[in-house]
Amino acid sequence: MAAIEAPLHDDTRKGDGSPFLTMRRIGKTFGNGVTALADTELTLNEGDFLSLVGPSGCGKSTALRIISGLAEPTSGRLDWGGKPLRKGDVGFVFQEATLMPWASVFDNIWLPLRLRGTSRSNATPAIEESLERVGLKGFENAVPRELSGGMKMRVSIARALVTKPRLLLMDEPFAALDEITRFQLNNDLLHLWEASGWTVIFVTHSVFESVFLSNRIVVMAANPGRVFDEIAVDVPYPRDESFRTSPEYAAICRQASDCLAHAMATARAVD
Repeated sequence: MAAIEAPLHDDTRKGDGSPFLTMRRIGKTFGNGVTALADTELTLNEGDFLSLVGPSGCGKSTALRIISGLAEPTSGRLDWGGKPLRKGDVGFVFQEATLMPWASVFDNIWLPLRLRGTSRSNATPAIEESLERVGLKGFENAVPRELSGGMKMRVSIARALVTKPRLLLMDEPFAALDEITRFQLNNDLLHLWEASGWTVIFVTHSVFESVFLSNRIVVMAANPGRVFDEIAVDVPYPRDESFRTSPEYAAICRQASDCLAHAMATARAVD
């Protein structure tokens, strides 16, 4: 299967500096009394690749659900930089591929367009483009049981991209994959991001993954969930295996690991 193909650009891709989204004192308390987020402040800039890292229960996934509109905050508000999102502006890739097992790859990717009333024939050009972009051309008629874990995740990414979103939310999409497949999909995702110019929020438990992918890493703490610190990854794109083995990569990974350890210690102290 061919890898994702996209032109590369030699820049640091920090975004254009204009705020895309600002979370203002966002809080979320569930009906059982558990506070998932408290007074969360975060600014996302246009074109950012921002990773959220933190211990389980720190509200990373809850933050994504609030941003996507799948959940409402208990307090605070979201400011969209003067450009309210339209239908289809947000793509969401979950930890599980969540494909319809009885449907073909083509029909799985068609789903968000179908829900918007787009016919199969009218959706075909966009679906074919998405398949091409994720390296799955020729697998249109396959069903999920015929695909590897990595291929299923590519279908999930293609489904998120078919609406041409401005914002891509990814909730630990590669966590269940083997290391080789995960590295390849990390590379491919960066190629797509550089070519397409979306803004990305990527949730991961892996410090190493966050450093490789991101221009910004936001470290969260738990009890309650909140932003603890932020780390800038001032390394030019494109990034490849030479970056993964560089002293600079190792240094930033140590910095991020230390920051995460402090965030976890803070949560224990609160307990």
